[in-house]
Amino acid sequence: MKDILQKQLQNLLNCDLKSQFPLARSLNRKLKFFVGPTNSGKTYSAMQKLKQSNSGLYLAPLRLLALEGYEDLKSSNLEASLITGEEQIFDEDASHVCSTIEMIDFDLDVDLAIIDEVQMLDDDERGWAWVNAIIGCPAKQIVMTGSVNALDAVKKLAQYLNEDLEIVKFKRKNELHLMQKHTLLKELEPQTALIAFSRNDVLKLKQKLQKYHKVSVIYGNLSPEVRRDEARRFREKQSDILIATDAIAMGLNLPIKTILFTNHKKFDGISRRGINVNEIVQIAGRAGRYGHHEEGFIGATSRETLKHLHKEYVKPVKTIKPPFKVKISAQQLEGLSAHIKTKSLQKILKFFLDNMYFDGPFIASNIGSMLTTSKILDQKNNLKLEDKYMLSQAPVTVKSPIILQAYDAYIAAVIKNKVVRYKPSITLPKKAITQRDLLLVEDEVKKISLYLWLSYKFPKLFPDSVKASISRASFNSFIEKSLKLNLKDERENNNKKFSNKFPPRRRKRF
Repeated sequence: MKDILQKQLQNLLNCDLKSQFPLARSLNRKLKFFVGPTNSGKTYSAMQKLKQSNSGLYLAPLRLLALEGYEDLKSSNLEASLITGEEQIFDEDASHVCSTIEMIDFDLDVDLAIIDEVQMLDDDERGWAWVNAIIGCPAKQIVMTGSVNALDAVKKLAQYLNEDLEIVKFKRKNELHLMQKHTLLKELEPQTALIAFSRNDVLKLKQKLQKYHKVSVIYGNLSPEVRRDEARRFREKQSDILIATDAIAMGLNLPIKTILFTNHKKFDGISRRGINVNEIVQIAGRAGRYGHHEEGFIGATSRETLKHLHKEYVKPVKTIKPPFKVKISAQQLEGLSAHIKTKSLQKILKFFLDNMYFDGPFIASNIGSMLTTSKILDQKNNLKLEDKYMLSQAPVTVKSPIILQAYDAYIAAVIKNKVVRYKPSITLPKKAITQRDLLLVEDEVKKISLYLWLSYKFPKLFPDSVKASISRASFNSFIEKSLKLNLKDERENNNKKFSNKFPPRRRKRF
């Protein structure tokens, strides 16, 4: 009996990844890779092919891009559905689906699928989703779009799959120039984007510049709806300067003529380091949008940063190399739990990382966010392992007390099988005065995103998706208005007066 169990464990620990997607393996798929730099028309060309297909799927890296793809198809008189972690717009007659890549349905076969921004397969947190989509997407034809640094990776995956791969190369439609002299803030011209690498720096620059310019801002903590509105203002020339983090590096098509880096160092979650050539190229490519400008310019607001750009920009782009990271599946989780006799998500994830072997260019990997949430979940009694697995992937920002408190209450509701109504954690005032006040509302929007994500996974327990969506629209409107104001840069301890107007509600109200 012991030998049988040992053999079963060895079979479980040795995985041929492609065999996990039988429908894809049955379709005799053809792969295409539309490869080229930003502003080369590769995604546009892919979308034109999607519109011509009888049935299709667009897999986007961002909820914002999934929505834009959906609206593009609808404007071309195609019936379409939209599926993201937070919202679902189903059309029973839909021939096409636009989805965030994590929400792919591996049991829905279509004629053609687009996998956008395929270089994301190298991302530590989300790369597994691109790996799974490339291997398991059930479409007769797969069109991947991405940058040249993913070319070798795509070739290796096609070889592993033994599927035909056609490479279609795209060139940038206009020239991009690296400036020779740095640009002072007082010398900014319209249609310039300033790049900073933190929310705080973006808002500081905004406070400094809005005396002289109409400013739009984009950073990661903003919801997709607010980012879209800020981008619209810049696109429609309601603002002349855009201040953004590297959140603009993916998917936002804006009429930027010049991109100026305000710093060349960023904190990557581990250390503060100089930005590399891959990051510079991805961001800088947004300058000189075709159809708006004949050429684009890249520069900096200081000599030191410009010197760094000149040093890095001439380097070859770093190629993505295997092994490609693979996340534990629900089936593997249950199987390993039975064999090592534990319900601890942390222990199973560690065993998976240390012992799992994949046939092909893959390696077992744990997602940092899952490891963080697993510590919280393992402290809860009477929580099923399958629910731990699902909840560990929820969109949780552990730095936010509002979100952590909500997450704790939502876990308790799942354990008790108790219905949770959406209620806001804060009272919305007439306007924000400080950056801290704005951050509270931004976190509330993220809490709503968490609730909506759970409403998709546990619809009976989290039934207020409509109410939550309406509230999100109200909070987003507040943020959009606040971003036009001159917010003070104050810390929480200097904000007692306004905090009384902006009280957190009691925990029981989540």
